[in-house]
Amino acid sequence: MKTTETLIHARWVIPVEPDGTVLEYHSIAIDEGRLTAILPSSEARQSYRAQLTLELDRHALIPGLVNTHTHAAMTLLRGIADDLQLMDWLQHHIWPAEQKWVSEQFVHDGTQLAVAEMLRSATTCFNDMYFFPEVTARVAASSGIRACVGMILLDFPTAYAENPEQYLAKGLALHDEYRHHPLIGCAFAPHAPYTVSDPPLKKVQILADELDLPVHIHLHETASEIENSLKTCGQRPLQRLQQLGLLSPALLGVHMTQLENDEIQRLGESGASVVHCPESNLKLASGFCPVQRLIDAGVNVALGTDGAASNNDLDMLGEMRTAALLAKAVHGDARALPAHSVLRMATLNGARALGLADETGSLEVGKWADIAAVDLETLETSPLYNPVSQLVYAAGREQVTDVWVAGQHVLKDRELTHLDTRKLIHRALEWQERIAAGESET
Repeated sequence: MKTTETLIHARWVIPVEPDGTVLEYHSIAIDEGRLTAILPSSEARQSYRAQLTLELDRHALIPGLVNTHTHAAMTLLRGIADDLQLMDWLQHHIWPAEQKWVSEQFVHDGTQLAVAEMLRSATTCFNDMYFFPEVTARVAASSGIRACVGMILLDFPTAYAENPEQYLAKGLALHDEYRHHPLIGCAFAPHAPYTVSDPPLKKVQILADELDLPVHIHLHETASEIENSLKTCGQRPLQRLQQLGLLSPALLGVHMTQLENDEIQRLGESGASVVHCPESNLKLASGFCPVQRLIDAGVNVALGTDGAASNNDLDMLGEMRTAALLAKAVHGDARALPAHSVLRMATLNGARALGLADETGSLEVGKWADIAAVDLETLETSPLYNPVSQLVYAAGREQVTDVWVAGQHVLKDRELTHLDTRKLIHRALEWQERIAAGESET
């Protein structure tokens, strides 16, 4: 009889790869943080002896979700400026609040709150873009969640850095510190074409090629972004990035609500990824990402929540449902973006965009054991005919009972094992009082 550290018997295992596969009454064996076997439960009970055995006979085991676009620390600005257009929201509310409040402590506390929320809603990996990314990296590592931390880049000074050279120097130091870490990776994160000029963007292109790192950027988010780019540069942002050498498999273009047919074709040919943030796009009235057309053109489309200041949650299960429903309306076809495709967007496609598809994003032997267990035998998800459809169209994050990252049990029966929920709420309330008082003074 074989021995293993952990053996999980589940009602369903949904590996994502092969696409559309659902395995009934299957088990997963975990050793040294990785998946070592996926096999029928009857066979597993006869052939394995485990140090820890878990019976999850009401649950679906899925790959941990990959939230491919976040501003984690902005959980502390959740709800501070709702029901506004993007540039009004940014220029008159968010940027002034950040200028006043953002610090290492702000990022630490906001990121801890975000990580807790994400783990409790089945996310095991997030791709972040924010100030003080070294703080985000430390919080993620100590919390046991996987993260791709953005090396933020802007033309103008902030509390974090004075100029593009300093942003890049700090980012490269961060990359050097974590380049061999099992949970933390890095990406270049120029904020947007309208906040980063050509010379720093060209430097990013050179460094990204040299270091083989992703480039994570807001792109084609609103019609006004396109109009302003045509006025100031004489070309659309994607064309500008292409001339700078940034339209490549390393590119993660976030939002992409304003795309012409030839741009969709170029994205498909380039191997670039698009990160779809449907709820943030809807809330800020930014537009509709043509997801099905992008997929049909061969583009790798991943899914993200954006920050909690514009969503207002970090719930990837909810984001999957919104993405699936919105795609059907935008494409004019109820067959667009079926449940299994949107689950793939939220898992393997996100991992692929981050260069992690060989390590996470699907339940395959040899990959890290990044797993979420979702209880589907609840009143809200009964009766059940198709577990994948039920996950996307009916299940809620309160049904996520257990989460593992690299085999570590980071959420156990709805309780976080690395973070203190009461302390997080208490710190969030302290920030609420400070920020609200500050807001009322201005």
